[in-house]
Amino acid sequence: MKRYKTIIIDDERLAREEVKRALEIHPEFEIIGEASHVDQAIKLIEAEEPDIIFLDIHMPEKSGFDLLEELGAVPEVVFTTAYDQYAVKAFELNALDYLVKPLRQERFAKTIEKVKQELLHKRKASPEILPMHRKIFIKDGEACHFIPLSDIRYIESLENYARLYFGNQKAMIKRSLNLLEEKLDPTIFFRANRSQIINTHYIKDIHPHFNNRLQIKLTSGETIDVSSRQSAKFRNWNSL
Repeated sequence: MKRYKTIIIDDERLAREEVKRALEIHPEFEIIGEASHVDQAIKLIEAEEPDIIFLDIHMPEKSGFDLLEELGAVPEVVFTTAYDQYAVKAFELNALDYLVKPLRQERFAKTIEKVKQELLHKRKASPEILPMHRKIFIKDGEACHFIPLSDIRYIESLENYARLYFGNQKAMIKRSLNLLEEKLDPTIFFRANRSQIINTHYIKDIHPHFNNRLQIKLTSGETIDVSSRQSAKFRNWNSL
């Protein structure tokens, strides 16, 4: 039987116990820890690297959304809360699921099936490279996004931050371009120059540029200048 490492995060002990009881009939979910606040949860997640977290949204000092923003790698997430006004925002983020406390057994069972399907799909992918269907969480100011990697057309570096472009939006994330490059599928994402990574699925045209460089036009209209070194690499990368 496959086992999935599970962490429960809620500032109320009784609420954590409620999730634990609901998971008792799902032994494949192994509870490896619990946390009552965000800072404690971050240390636990980074140490244990869980497959799934059950995360309360409304907590003192820092919220569940704040927690996701501070994590380097985000596990699968099921939001739990007693405040249903967060539901719309959670589903706008394409959250894996959202449960209102007190938990209902039938509803919880549907969530578990959804989680198992997602985790099974995830385990079939490379443990090093994030699969293209994977969603990443970004909290940019007051705006929150849950973005599939496949929707990101390019990324540009801004010192220790990176700006991601997706749809008609853009958002900042506190990650270096080098760190992001390590997590992205190298058969799809290409480092065009020192400050930009492109999703090659969004390439519309490629034109020769000065000094044997290439210039790439994306389907959204942006133009990316490829450095000399990367232009040579791109030609080899796409040759038979």
